[in-house]
Amino acid sequence: MTVRSAWRSVRHFVWGEEPQTKEEKRLLLKIDWFILSYCCLMYFTNYLDRSNLSNAYVSGMKEDLHMFGNEFNKINTLFTCGYIVGMIPNNLMLQVVPPRLWLPAMQIVWAVLTFCTSAVHTVHQVYAIRFLQGMFESSTFVGTHYILGAWYKPGELGKRSGIFTSSGLIGTLFSGVLQAAVYQHLNGVSGRSGWRWLFIIDGVITLPIALYGFLVFPDLPTTTRAFYLTEEERLLSADRLERDKDRDASHKKPSWNLARRVLGRWRWYGCSLLFLVSGETESFGSNNLMGQWLKAIGGYTVEQIDYYPSGMTAFAIASTLVCATWTDATRSRARWPVLVYMSICVIVSSICILVWRSPTGLKFFAYYLAGASYAGQATTFAWANQICADDDQERGIVLASMNMWNNVINAWWPLVFYPATDAPRFTKGMWAMIGTALATLLVTALVYTLERREQRQKGAAREVDEGVDEKKDKGYEASLQGEN
Repeated sequence: MTVRSAWRSVRHFVWGEEPQTKEEKRLLLKIDWFILSYCCLMYFTNYLDRSNLSNAYVSGMKEDLHMFGNEFNKINTLFTCGYIVGMIPNNLMLQVVPPRLWLPAMQIVWAVLTFCTSAVHTVHQVYAIRFLQGMFESSTFVGTHYILGAWYKPGELGKRSGIFTSSGLIGTLFSGVLQAAVYQHLNGVSGRSGWRWLFIIDGVITLPIALYGFLVFPDLPTTTRAFYLTEEERLLSADRLERDKDRDASHKKPSWNLARRVLGRWRWYGCSLLFLVSGETESFGSNNLMGQWLKAIGGYTVEQIDYYPSGMTAFAIASTLVCATWTDATRSRARWPVLVYMSICVIVSSICILVWRSPTGLKFFAYYLAGASYAGQATTFAWANQICADDDQERGIVLASMNMWNNVINAWWPLVFYPATDAPRFTKGMWAMIGTALATLLVTALVYTLERREQRQKGAAREVDEGVDEKKDKGYEASLQGEN
């Protein structure tokens, strides 16, 4: 194997199929830079805000606001309720209002709400702010997956989804480091606690990124007027996707028969059920169980409680990127093995934590291994984009519904299985995690089976159509010969 062929093999694995022409390569570089740069920065600030609440809680917020019992869980539940309310309306708005206006506008609103969080004096004020914040932040995750599915081909989609998802995890990783630094250097400055400064800094980071989105985000291939794309590149951005016979790149506004199409197929039910179940494996990270465990057993400083859970986030980032890259590199674009890997990891982690007499080092290993649960997030949404590629409107609804139904469960799931009062052991939560992982394996098998059946049906229908066309052509040729 020559050096050049080896380089091509490595490039294919890391970044997908090489574009067919120089023009397509230049286009892909542009949309990678401008779409991914904004979406990743937006999601970074989104997760930075979410994680900052957990870090603030273990860094003085609990004591300053006199929080007790499950009030921390209630804050997360109200955020989730707002997230549910805003999910589908936000995704539908992306098909009505240009995304380059809608997404940055939502980001500005939640930046203002983040500033407001720094000034609260009661937990009830936090309740109200977090509910509203959930409504506006719900535009980000599924909205970006909708945009990615509109610009990228199946062989390009998985790793871009992985990069986007990892940017949120980097926000979580950065949050712990930022909180520790803020607590160490700003706690008490100008009469403000360190956790209050954290939300101020978060808002300051968010606003310029929103302004960047107004300037560079390109909307959709059929509607883009981005200044950095030539007219030929605008046409190519839509044409390269329309070459796929099973893809709808029209991006029309919602029609009245949308509900009938969505509810009349298996996709909405199967994909929604898949993320409804598999998304709950992220409970280790979303509820900061490791941070709560460290705080409850004692013997760790505030800085250590903020820093140590970052190991789980680092493993989550590595798992997400490796798995997303692998799924795009395979010829079949199979996504299901990632969900199997994720489920096995969280089962092992839960068992290690359930055995309470196990060494502390093993518990650290278990919490870090649980970071693998985030690998399924990017893969599941890339899979749904792939399944629904032939109906753009259905794709938007399915993506939003997946996240919506997961959050419907997540609104009460932590209150039942991961209440703060259960720290440090979370026995109920570990058994629930094992059950969730097993259910994920079953639903993954179901979706895979239904997808394969649909592909076979499409293939058979295509063969029939091609046979009919061939007969028509032969008949036309015979008629010409008869005339001669």
